[in-house]
Amino acid sequence: MSGTFVGMPAFPEAARDAVRDTTLRGNLRHATHTIRAKRANAVAEVSDWAELRDAGKRIKDHTLRHLDRYLEQLEESVTAAGGTVHWAADADEANRIVTRLVKETGQPEVVKVKSMATQEIALNEALEARGIAAYETDLAELIVQLGKDRPSHILVPAIHRNRGEIREIFSREMGEWGRPAPEGLTDTPAELAEAARLHLREKFLRAKVGISGANFMVAETGTLVVVESEGNGRMCLTLPETLISVVGIEKIVPTWQDLEVFLQTLPRSSTAERMNPYTSTWTGTTDGDGPRTFHLVLLDNGRTDTLADEVGRQALRCIRCSACLNVCPVYERAGGHAYGSVYPGPIGAILSPQLRGTTSEIDASLPYASSLCGACYEVCPVAIDIPEVLVHLRERVAQGGEVTRGGNRMVLKPAKGHAAERAAMRAARWAFARPGALRTGQRLASRTRRLHPRTLPGPGRAWSATRDLPPVPAEPFRDWWQRTQGGKGAAK
Repeated sequence: MSGTFVGMPAFPEAARDAVRDTTLRGNLRHATHTIRAKRANAVAEVSDWAELRDAGKRIKDHTLRHLDRYLEQLEESVTAAGGTVHWAADADEANRIVTRLVKETGQPEVVKVKSMATQEIALNEALEARGIAAYETDLAELIVQLGKDRPSHILVPAIHRNRGEIREIFSREMGEWGRPAPEGLTDTPAELAEAARLHLREKFLRAKVGISGANFMVAETGTLVVVESEGNGRMCLTLPETLISVVGIEKIVPTWQDLEVFLQTLPRSSTAERMNPYTSTWTGTTDGDGPRTFHLVLLDNGRTDTLADEVGRQALRCIRCSACLNVCPVYERAGGHAYGSVYPGPIGAILSPQLRGTTSEIDASLPYASSLCGACYEVCPVAIDIPEVLVHLRERVAQGGEVTRGGNRMVLKPAKGHAAERAAMRAARWAFARPGALRTGQRLASRTRRLHPRTLPGPGRAWSATRDLPPVPAEPFRDWWQRTQGGKGAAK
């Protein structure tokens, strides 16, 4: 199982099987519609939601503009509080650092929480290769791990599973990982949650090493923050003797006060709650309280390259609320696995191609995994204009051009399969630069409109197979304007 799913087919091919799975589509439709409705109600309670959204955007943009300074401040603060900071340029370096740190403890297993960054770098597989067992403790992540599956949603990684499937996974797999599921386990939520609690409690009490991510890092104090709903985070962050946190460098905020904004917008946008049931913060180490050793691994893995893109960098504002997934008509029908990344949905369609580049088939197809309806932008609590970035990345895929990879500027060649698109854009550019030719073409199109086909030929057939071609008007707008004097003549 690969944390980044590299090697998957392009999104259209991967999604084709998903949209034919009626059980999957039913699970997704029920879950996303439920979360979407609850979120709308929770947001409607806040009279200054637009102001909070704008404040979150401005805080994130300011931080990204001065990221180097705040990261150095964070390192100083964490070190002063008794922690150790490690810098990882990519996934391989991060995995080497974490594996070495765990090996130095002499422990054969770790417990994990808030681990999207570790899924991004495939840390579990790296640890397993060195003989170290990693146990996910979030309920949904546990379901995914026991089912030898992949996450398909940012907030609810097992959203593609229903209760009956979860019961089967628990009954079949729990005994191989630790305490087995109770005899006669049913698919009622209370029994499933109790089975998970009993299974995980053993691991919490035994584990000497915990691995976490973080929702936020505070530069001025060196504090890390995890928000969660089950309490597993609190167990992972306090009981082990050694805590290793792997966090993307974009998760930083300048001050403790900045958390005020995000601790209001994140829970309402993600779980539709007014506040998180568990908000855990830790700053370095403290004698007699919590882990005795704390390591922070700051992960780049393409984030600096993304930061160099003036349009695409806004994806780094993301606070992983998953609101964009729950309103996306494409995600609702295709599910998360088709995106080939731990980051699915609209945010994954713009983040993964920037973190990984667009040279693989799956990454080159992700910017096209959208209808550009704009619903994702409307619900984003930090105002990421996802449609704008999607169009920007489509241009990169089709046209190529300068990009930053590994900190170096390089010229990207156009992806295969977009020759017709490039030709159409060149023709449009030529016509728009010549008003006379454009006017002649419009008149010709209007006069021959009854002869126009209902579907496009050749490569265009893929586009018109699922869309109606817009009808050509009886006369061009310019001719109508001249004939009616801008509508005044028609009014008479």
